[in-house]
Amino acid sequence: MNATLLALSLLAPAQTPNVVVVFTDDQGYGDVGCYGAKGYRTPNLDRLAKEGVRFTDFTVSQPVCSASRVSLLTGCYANRLGIHGALGPAARHGIHADETTLAEVCKSKGYATYAVGKWHLGHHPQFLPTRHGFDGYLGLPYSNDMWPFHPEAKPGAYPPLPLLDGEKVANPNVTAADQSRLTAQYTERAVRFVRDNRDRPFFLYLAHSMPHVPLYAGERFRGSSQAGAFGDVIQEIDWSVGEVLKTLDELKLAENTLVIFTCDNGPWLSYGNHAGSAGPLREGKGTVWEGGVRVPFLARWPGRIPAGSVCREPAMTIDVLPTVARIIGAELPSRRIDGLDIGPLLRGEAGAKSPHAAQWYFYGTNELQAVRAGNWKLVLPHTYRTMRGQAPGADGTPGRYRQVKLEAPELYDLTADVGETRDVAAANPEVVRRMMVHVEAARAELGDALTKRTGTGQREPGRVPAP
Repeated sequence: MNATLLALSLLAPAQTPNVVVVFTDDQGYGDVGCYGAKGYRTPNLDRLAKEGVRFTDFTVSQPVCSASRVSLLTGCYANRLGIHGALGPAARHGIHADETTLAEVCKSKGYATYAVGKWHLGHHPQFLPTRHGFDGYLGLPYSNDMWPFHPEAKPGAYPPLPLLDGEKVANPNVTAADQSRLTAQYTERAVRFVRDNRDRPFFLYLAHSMPHVPLYAGERFRGSSQAGAFGDVIQEIDWSVGEVLKTLDELKLAENTLVIFTCDNGPWLSYGNHAGSAGPLREGKGTVWEGGVRVPFLARWPGRIPAGSVCREPAMTIDVLPTVARIIGAELPSRRIDGLDIGPLLRGEAGAKSPHAAQWYFYGTNELQAVRAGNWKLVLPHTYRTMRGQAPGADGTPGRYRQVKLEAPELYDLTADVGETRDVAAANPEVVRRMMVHVEAARAELGDALTKRTGTGQREPGRVPAP
């Protein structure tokens, strides 16, 4: 195909595609082969990169479970929706009924929808996937470590961990043996959903509980890697992605399916050999340094996304919903969202740039900790955790973080210094001034606990009345 015909094919309207989003838990930037992983293989994820696009500068809105997930599924900064941190079994709030999820966007165009895996946006019935646009669900309502058998759990800290099927409890007390079967169980249900809906458009959200600690791999994958339990778990996740791709191939659906793979935050570094890698990036989960917020992102849609392409423009999980909405011809949610269409970046259009003037990074209970604009990133004064100079954990037991207080804003050029090793604020006062304009815009819109600001655009989460 010549260049003119290729360009026309990329722009021409297509049959409404199926959409598959695979979202893993605590998988770092360096935990996929095509991003530099060592000690284990990820041939199916690498295949997505070879047959589609690999983003180098894709980030999450917050480097923690629930907040990251609500951003992916709603196109909003999590703190706009009142979701902070990681919701546990004692939480009495979750995603509000008035928020529109990616599943509801797809259902507006007649899609079958299904969620498999970790939900973590509230475990009370009103917050479950089946109340937010998904036709069905199989998975855990929160993290697999919110579990009485976790080595680090204090006695009585957690009730039994349930496995839900729809809104019913399929297994009231998940055991270690059950955890080792989770990845395969999720995969079987995901493949069944694809087979059952081969003749209509569908949206599959496959949110693996792994590689979040405690780590459990299926029997056939134990000892399969050169990187211990963590590598074994990643290789099983890769197998899971391969099973979905194989099913799409078998049913001749691959050409008309957009497949996206990404993660909720960087690696939980305190767990040492049971944590992954942020590659060349600084820090990990629970921080707004690049190792906490920058994650792998792969997307494949044959004939629409150029094979083997690489995108170096900034993008974020909040962009998935509006991008899919544009692709399938659906209307955006009536409530304000923060994400923007990154279709031109996916398609590799000449001159395509990030649609964002700036990206905002919050953590904790609404602390604005960093802002990125183009290649510049301004890290604001705050206290963060680090494992630098600390003994790492091992074999499922975490090490102890050290707390560091950043006293003044620091500026980094991420193109020249991806590892955020050289603060260049003093040499670039005009850049700092421009970046502070974005900071003030973020504070005005979404508030900032560090400066005691309340934003005008914040909304309440859903709440369950106290008993």
